[in-house]
Amino acid sequence: MSTGVLWRLACLAGAAVLLAGPAAADDEARRWLTQMNQAVASRTYQGEFLHLGHGPVEKLRIFHRSKDGHVLERLVSLSPHGREIVRHDGELQCFLPDERKVLVETPPDDRALLGAVPTFDPGVEENYRVEMTGRQRVIGRPSRIIEVMPRDGYRFGYRLWIDEETKMPLRTDLCDARGQMLEQVLFTSLQVDIVLPDAAFRPEVDASRFDWVRQAPSPPRASSPGVPWQLLQLPPGFKVSASGEQRLPGSDQPVTHLVVSDGLASVSVFIEGPPAPPRQPTEGQGRVGSAFAYLKFTAGHQITAIGEVPPQTVEYIATGVTPGRSAKALGLADAPRAIP
Repeated sequence: MSTGVLWRLACLAGAAVLLAGPAAADDEARRWLTQMNQAVASRTYQGEFLHLGHGPVEKLRIFHRSKDGHVLERLVSLSPHGREIVRHDGELQCFLPDERKVLVETPPDDRALLGAVPTFDPGVEENYRVEMTGRQRVIGRPSRIIEVMPRDGYRFGYRLWIDEETKMPLRTDLCDARGQMLEQVLFTSLQVDIVLPDAAFRPEVDASRFDWVRQAPSPPRASSPGVPWQLLQLPPGFKVSASGEQRLPGSDQPVTHLVVSDGLASVSVFIEGPPAPPRQPTEGQGRVGSAFAYLKFTAGHQITAIGEVPPQTVEYIATGVTPGRSAKALGLADAPRAIP
């Protein structure tokens, strides 16, 4: 797959995060997962972590402060390109020094920048087995190990190490149905409940002469039969959770964005008009990090399904996208065949 297509998939993967919805859990393990989500969102912390997956290991530094109802976050890549993301309440600023560009967006939710950590809400036990499996020390801290593993081959699972004292996730593994690690976020240092000054949330790069690109807010809205696209087949447990429009970098036309989710895993479906030259219609599999994608061209539109799910899942969803309306539109299809 060409470099241009992979770059475009990376843009779609970033946009997918902005419409992704919440996720799921079970009993004592559920209590720990709930406390973990609360800690990530509400505590003040600073740390460094490694992101291991499909590609080079990346080292990042994160700052997070929640005070008087306001949230400040800053995520810094310690690699040579020096990219940074700063969140101030409802605005995200993505600093790209290697491109001399700043992308400004208004995400539809308040998800923390520690984005590899899933958000767990009640409701998905039908598709996942959730249990506490032991204790282990991570960076010198006692932690509880919780597994959230898929019951079939349509989705991935998680293994989490949660700090017993602070309830922060010290390590998070994305796993396949066999429990094999696909991606890992591992803290190498972490300070919690500290004082962080405003200066900690200022980007290091001088962006005064950068090109500032502002993404007009387009909040997700409840999906409705008015969307002129059908999803003729969805895996068990998946349904349309949001729909909206986005403008992607390098494109002047809005892109239809549908999100299908089982409550934990989510797949974004992007529907674009005919590609303008020199871009050509693209079909086939792609991958960005731990996210798999499937692209197809139908009825003069480029269809892309992308998400942190097995490759056969995005292909199955993408091949069921078709124009028009019917009683089976937007997830009302009969149950599909099983993926082993």
